[in-house]
Amino acid sequence: MVSSINPSLKMFTVLIPGIVLGLTYDVFTPLVYLMFILVVTFTMTTIPLLRWLKFFSPFLLIAAGFAWMTMLYTNQAFSGGEVIFRLWMLEVTTGSLQTGLSVGFRSLCFGALSLMFILTTDSTKLMLSLMQQCKLPPKLTYGILAGYRFLPIFRHELKILQQAHRIRGVARARGIKGRVNQFQRYAIPLLANGIRKAERVAIAMESKGFTGDPDRTHYHKMIVGKRDWLFFTLMIGALITVFVLSYHLGYLEIFGRSFG
Repeated sequence: MVSSINPSLKMFTVLIPGIVLGLTYDVFTPLVYLMFILVVTFTMTTIPLLRWLKFFSPFLLIAAGFAWMTMLYTNQAFSGGEVIFRLWMLEVTTGSLQTGLSVGFRSLCFGALSLMFILTTDSTKLMLSLMQQCKLPPKLTYGILAGYRFLPIFRHELKILQQAHRIRGVARARGIKGRVNQFQRYAIPLLANGIRKAERVAIAMESKGFTGDPDRTHYHKMIVGKRDWLFFTLMIGALITVFVLSYHLGYLEIFGRSFG
């Protein structure tokens, strides 16, 4: 399962296809790899389909916007070919259509890869893996993890403040000036509570012997095993296979230059 893969290796496994696909300007390569990502997502993870669609739907709108704007305002180096249709002063050619669709499918690949990483990765294990495998300083990783843990607390405290204001008859602010005043009423108590909590966390960590020494021992040891390398080989191997297939079929284009 993807959720059991080492988070650091999984992060690099997701980053490499995202960077490499950004070099392609054809439709075939990102489209085929997107289909592969979807197969991996729905066969090797336990992400519910409705939850995945809920998070992925904004990427569809963003990709459609990118594709449409790229199609209309394509650089002259990529806008060759026959004119398909005209929109006022703008012409959409076969080249601009291909470039726009390529940008759209690339955006969907980035979104699908990001969701596969985010929805299958535990934040605590990610920080531990970055500290143990990538040798990030413990002060940085534990600081990020502590800040991340504060977010749900701040959300809960914000709801309490809003309910307290309603009980005391403070109406919802209207207009720009009212919004600014309302932000101050919420921000100052939240900031004060955040400072107090940060001090308590710092004292607690010092009392338990945390000094930021990189040569510390770990209760939860993160390792990179055979399953992790198999996942890395699967994702990168599939990417290479798609590029080779695209090259032999004559579709591969990198920065507008055809390699097929």
